[in-house]
Amino acid sequence: MKKMITAAAAFAALSLSSFTTFADEVNVYSFRQPFLIEPIMEKFTAQSGIKVNILFAKKGLIERVKREGALSPADLVLTTDISRLMKLTDQGLTQPVDSKVLSENIPAQYRDPGQHWFALTTRVRNIYSSSERIGPAADISYLDLAGPEFKGKICTRSGKHPYNVSLVASVIAHEGEADAKVWLEGLKANLARKPQGNDRAQVKAVKDGLCDYALGNNYYLGKMLADPKQVSWAEAVDINFPDQKTNGSHVNVSGVVLAKYAPNKENAVKLMEFLSDDTAQQMYAEVNYEYPVKESVQPSKLVASWGTFKADPLPLAEIAKQHEAAVKLLDEVKFDL
Repeated sequence: MKKMITAAAAFAALSLSSFTTFADEVNVYSFRQPFLIEPIMEKFTAQSGIKVNILFAKKGLIERVKREGALSPADLVLTTDISRLMKLTDQGLTQPVDSKVLSENIPAQYRDPGQHWFALTTRVRNIYSSSERIGPAADISYLDLAGPEFKGKICTRSGKHPYNVSLVASVIAHEGEADAKVWLEGLKANLARKPQGNDRAQVKAVKDGLCDYALGNNYYLGKMLADPKQVSWAEAVDINFPDQKTNGSHVNVSGVVLAKYAPNKENAVKLMEFLSDDTAQQMYAEVNYEYPVKESVQPSKLVASWGTFKADPLPLAEIAKQHEAAVKLLDEVKFDL
C-alpha cells in the first residue's frame, strides 16, 4: 500500500491531475487540522485498505471546489461550523447520501433533511464566568447578557466570526428578528472592550480582569488546560451551559459533505460512515474535546467532568436559515465597531 500523503505543504501547488482516482483511494479537502484528522484517517486506511489523500487549508476550499467544477478530485469536504456546510450545499457543490449507517449514527437535528450534509461532532457555545469574581452561573442565559447588570462585563471575539453568527442566528430562530436586534444592541452595550481575538483570548481577558464573562466554545477549555502556557487562563473561569431552563444551549457542529463530482463515491461514503461510527467518534472526543454526534459514544473524561446539559433541540438546518439575517443585524448594530 502506498504511503498516505497528509502534509499540507505537499499539496499547496498540486494541479488537479495530482489527485489520482484509483479504486483504493479517496480524496478529502479539510478545513480541520492535521493533528486531529490524520490519526483518524490512518485508522480508516488500516481498517479498510483505502488510501486517503488530504488537502488541508484554513480557507478557500469552497471556492476551490467551485472553481474546479466537474474536474474536481475532491470526494469529501470536512468543515468546521454549520455555515460552511450550508454554503457548500446551497452553492450546488454537494450530492445527497442515502446511508442507513449515517441515519442511525447521526441524530436528525444534526443532518440535512435532504441528506447533503452530516454533522460529525457537536460543540457548545458556552458562557465562561470568572471563578474569582463571579463563580458558577448555572442559570445564565444568552439573553441575560443584554441586561444592565452585565454592563462592561462581557468579552467576545468578532460578531462576524461564524461561531457568533450561528449564535445570533439561533436567537433569531427562537425570538424573531426584531427581538434579536434589541438583544444584540444590549449585548454590544455591555461589552468590556471592542470584539477582538479568538475564543481563548476572551478567557485570558477574564483572567486578567478585563471582563467577568466571555463567550467561547467548550473545546477551547480543554485545549487551554492541556497547554502549560494557558492552563492558568482556564483555571480562572467556570464553564456554564446557557439556557438550561429554556431553549437549551446553542450547539454548533463540524461536519462532512460528499462532493458533487466525487470520483471515488463508494469509498467516500465508506469514509463518511466510518467518521460517524465508534472509533472515529471516540477519537474526536479524546483528541479535540468535542462532543460525539453519535449518542452512544461518551465524551472524554475531562469534558464529562463539566456536567451534562440540555442542547437546543431546534434542527440546525432551521437555525442556518437565519444566517443571512444574523449578518444583517450585526451590520445594523455595528457590533464590531
